[in-house]
Amino acid sequence: MFINKTPDNKNNLCGRRVAEYRKNLKISQRELADRLQINGLDVDKNAVQRIEAGKRFVTDIEIVVLSRVLKKTIDELLDLK
Repeated sequence: MFINKTPDNKNNLCGRRVAEYRKNLKISQRELADRLQINGLDVDKNAVQRIEAGKRFVTDIEIVVLSRVLKKTIDELLDLK
């Protein structure tokens, strides 16, 4: 059986890092959502909140835009080393 959750029962691998990098930039979830929208990703503050909490799946397209906006590599967002 295929399991599409992390070992700690999250729906994405990047949420914790998105929150960390957003806080490092000293911007709110709403500001991150605004920046993502400027870069063509249709998300709101609630979507950012759900991503960070691991309650929302994140597509590859969203990972690319998050990477660009947060100025981090995809590997850094996914915590791959």
